[in-house]
Amino acid sequence: QVQLVESGGGVVQPGGSLRLSCAASGSRFSINVMGWYRQAPGKQRELVASITSRGGTMSGDSVRGRFTISRDNAKNTVYLQMNSLKPEDTAVYYCNIETFSTPVVQYWGQGTQVTVSS
Repeated sequence: QVQLVESGGGVVQPGGSLRLSCAASGSRFSINVMGWYRQAPGKQRELVASITSRGGTMSGDSVRGRFTISRDNAKNTVYLQMNSLKPEDTAVYYCNIETFSTPVVQYWGQGTQVTVSS
């Protein structure tokens, strides 16, 4: 059974930083894409950033230049370094993985709350 264990959320002041981690375990297949999504109250879930097994990355317009995604393939762990946080970054952040399988299978973490407030 695949498990995604997220950590690192919390409360931070505007301009501050947080680092999220997500460790995946239990997958029969190698992990292709690892990513972070977020969902604020009353809004749709949106992609924050993703990274492939080869290190290719993509990120949302609202976080580009402030957030950095990275991964440790040996540990099946993905990180999200969030700098210059803004109140509008407040949301539940969800880890997501896609496996090298046919068809592709996605798994989601339970979510971790990030609150940016003074």
